[in-house]
Amino acid sequence: MKIIDSLVTQAAAIAALRRDIHAHPELCFQEVRTADVVAGKLAEWGIPVHRGMGTTGVFGIVHGRDGGASGRGVGLRADMDALPMQESNTFAHTSQHAGKMHACGHDGHTAMLLAAAQHLANNRDFYGTVYLIFQPAEEGGGGAREMIKDGLFDKFPMEAVFGMHNWPGGQVGTFAVSAGPVMASSNEFKIVVRGKGSHAAMPHNGIDPVPVACQMVLAFQSIISRNKKPMDAGVISVTMINAGEATNVVPDFCELQGTVRTFSTEVLDLIEQRMKTVAEHTCAAFDASCEFEFARNYPPTINSAPEADFARQVMEGIVGAGQVVAQEPTMGAEDFSYMLQAKPGAYCFIANGEGDHRDIGHGGGPCTLHNPSYDFNDDLIPLGATYWVQLASRWLDTPARA
Repeated sequence: MKIIDSLVTQAAAIAALRRDIHAHPELCFQEVRTADVVAGKLAEWGIPVHRGMGTTGVFGIVHGRDGGASGRGVGLRADMDALPMQESNTFAHTSQHAGKMHACGHDGHTAMLLAAAQHLANNRDFYGTVYLIFQPAEEGGGGAREMIKDGLFDKFPMEAVFGMHNWPGGQVGTFAVSAGPVMASSNEFKIVVRGKGSHAAMPHNGIDPVPVACQMVLAFQSIISRNKKPMDAGVISVTMINAGEATNVVPDFCELQGTVRTFSTEVLDLIEQRMKTVAEHTCAAFDASCEFEFARNYPPTINSAPEADFARQVMEGIVGAGQVVAQEPTMGAEDFSYMLQAKPGAYCFIANGEGDHRDIGHGGGPCTLHNPSYDFNDDLIPLGATYWVQLASRWLDTPARA
């Protein structure tokens, strides 16, 4: 494993910074303290800082030996926000804010990019500019979209943009990257079945919305198994059903909510259209009425092939070809997708281990994402930072793509 020596030397200090961020989690668009910490460190290292993009975003600029005169640029992105959940760990750096926790490793993502920033600022042996994107509000707020709206790519032209996420379960020292779809689109639906309330002992006097909703839930799965092509990925999950207030009353309505995930807009279009048709016609068949809402949130995360291949080559140069695996697509979602809609680039995974790195006092659960016992593995900081440094330097030292 070829890790940059200076990144190993500074790893303990950056790890302490990561743990400080972990102890002070902030939710989407509320990352004021985190942004202060990031901006303060960048300024300390002589890196020009821009703030306020996407509300609480922080943006750093590191020019190479030419002062950026070549006009070339590459973007590196890390997310900063935490999740609205209670941490069960009790180690020294556990969350100090009830109901808030860094359970997805964004504290670690921030730390890895900060480590890379410090090295790049001290070793400007490249041509062009490295743009450091510390993004707010990945967890449902669409911070990437908001930064783009605020002129991220207009004000700071870059040829490509890259992102990275830790992935629990894999052996530390392993990376994963692939071309094409790697994370799904995230979409939500809400369906209200309107019936007619009655006494539960005399259901013939009303229109019971509950069996209508039950028919609907089952019918939705036929969209996955019978309407879309078997080779196309798609998920419909009804995750909430709410109806009624008493055991002896047929309710007036029943509400369904859930999520839809796909890797393509074409499949998403099909699923939305078929769900609407199934919902409306099922209600009509039972003399009920239907209110159908479908919200498209994050688009699918799709890596461009040249950039994914470039990232793989960089990884192989650090850990060896045997430690770089194909990135299996996941139905989880990621708002880095907005950046990849605007620019070529690649989103990769860095293995976080099985959880053995956690200090005494960790919760009883597994070290998986969005779990109250999760903690980022600080051993990844020099490795992830090495990847960022090598990626940016090699990109800018390689002839520009057409």
